[in-house]
Amino acid sequence: MSDFRARLPRQLYRAEQVRRLDEIAIGQLNIPGFSLMQNAAAAALETALEYWPQTRKIIVFAGAGNNGGDGYVLAGMARDRGLDVSIVQLAATEKLQGDAARAAEFAAQCQVPLYSLADFSSLPETTGSHCLLVDALFGTGLSRAPQGDYAEAIALINATAAPVLAMDIPSGLAADTGMPLDSAVRADLTVTFIAMKRGLLTADAGDYCGEIVFNDLDVPPHLYSHPEAPLSDCERIDINRISTVLQPRRVASHKGSNGHVLVLGGDLGFGGAVIMAAEAAARSGAGLVSIASRAAHREAALSRCPVLMFHGLEDAQTDPGGLIERASVIVIGPGLGRSDWSRHLFQQALAAQRQGTPLVVDADALQLLAERKGQDKSLQRQNWVLTPHPGEAAALLDSSVAEVQSDRFAAIAQLSSLYGGVCLLKGSGSLIMDSAEPDKSWLCSEGNAGMGSGGMGDVLSGLIAGLIAQGLTLSDALRTAVCIHGEAADMLAARKGQRGLLATDLLEPVQQLVNPGHRDFSAHD
Repeated sequence: MSDFRARLPRQLYRAEQVRRLDEIAIGQLNIPGFSLMQNAAAAALETALEYWPQTRKIIVFAGAGNNGGDGYVLAGMARDRGLDVSIVQLAATEKLQGDAARAAEFAAQCQVPLYSLADFSSLPETTGSHCLLVDALFGTGLSRAPQGDYAEAIALINATAAPVLAMDIPSGLAADTGMPLDSAVRADLTVTFIAMKRGLLTADAGDYCGEIVFNDLDVPPHLYSHPEAPLSDCERIDINRISTVLQPRRVASHKGSNGHVLVLGGDLGFGGAVIMAAEAAARSGAGLVSIASRAAHREAALSRCPVLMFHGLEDAQTDPGGLIERASVIVIGPGLGRSDWSRHLFQQALAAQRQGTPLVVDADALQLLAERKGQDKSLQRQNWVLTPHPGEAAALLDSSVAEVQSDRFAAIAQLSSLYGGVCLLKGSGSLIMDSAEPDKSWLCSEGNAGMGSGGMGDVLSGLIAGLIAQGLTLSDALRTAVCIHGEAADMLAARKGQRGLLATDLLEPVQQLVNPGHRDFSAHD
């Protein structure tokens, strides 16, 4: 996990909820709005100078609202500290109102020069490490694509070779979804205030926020428990949060008491997927792990991991030795394909589920499930875990990848409502929802871009199943597995970098992470 994410609050809020917290702080707790603005500016300036101590020149792009007001106050404070400061105004001073107008007066008292957007190109030394650009154009209230001078200002900021600080949120990024509203500032550092916005940690936000620092502006802690305060409906989870779920094994435990995982899949040419899923289940601590797959994959599976039990399955309508019946949990999907063989195997897994065996449904099985939408009256089940990436989620929802990504929170809620059980929407800032808790979601802040390679989902599905086999609830198993999976990748990326990270590389750190007493989770060595 990135160090900056570990320091972020766990409760995540929607933009309207953050605005309500602002209102309560000002109206109920009697904190002047301008005081909050001063605290925001001071926090952003101090943080920026810690990150870029060589800064000598600051150019603030200020909009018309309170986010622009934050920028005006920051400019005045920086000027008082002897820095060379300029403000590029996107709204004339006489059009500012309330605290924003007061902030502009403060900047004027500090003798900060004002420039129009057209003047920006004539400002000296607007590039390089000694110059800092501050994005104070829009706050969390933006709901449509930036236009006119604002769109041009965003383009200029992004085209300038100087570090960028975003105040509260990069302008143009949707605070609730993490998607740019057409164009958005690409910041190197975002200092966000009052409460953590959920959109800063999922979808495309990582490409726009840079590192994120949270500051509560010194509001009293009881603001968040005030009777009128909104309740967060999303929680950030990471390895530190879930490590307590994994309890030490009983001294007298044996392989039979640690569950039996069965991995179904691996049509011809796709044997690697079932092998990776099965080995991940074994590394997670499952007592027994079996593969039922095409016989052609037997040698590869046993040479890779001889502790696996392999069953050749040329006729998917047969169950060799009652294997499905004996399984504690079934993984269906890795390398499954969409042939008649695949469909028969999928049907067997569904039949086992109806008898009470939990399923982890991944990869091609999700596509086969999507095909059943018009056949089954109800697709809701409680004893399964669905693990789609955005493309698979789009198929399950009769949607498109773009629509899923445009609001990942809405997509996970729709998946949970339609299919039941426990659902995961993979991607940057993976989201989890348990249909038993329909008003709650979890966002995992572990993981990195190095995970964008084949086989990662197969390892995750095996890890989930291994934890279920050992007695974790489906919800706990999914949350724990997603965090371990992401942290394992972060540990490896910290040592070797992101490029070239293979799914099988995760297996060794996975074993370390499922044994939390043997490792300091804050370490990446």
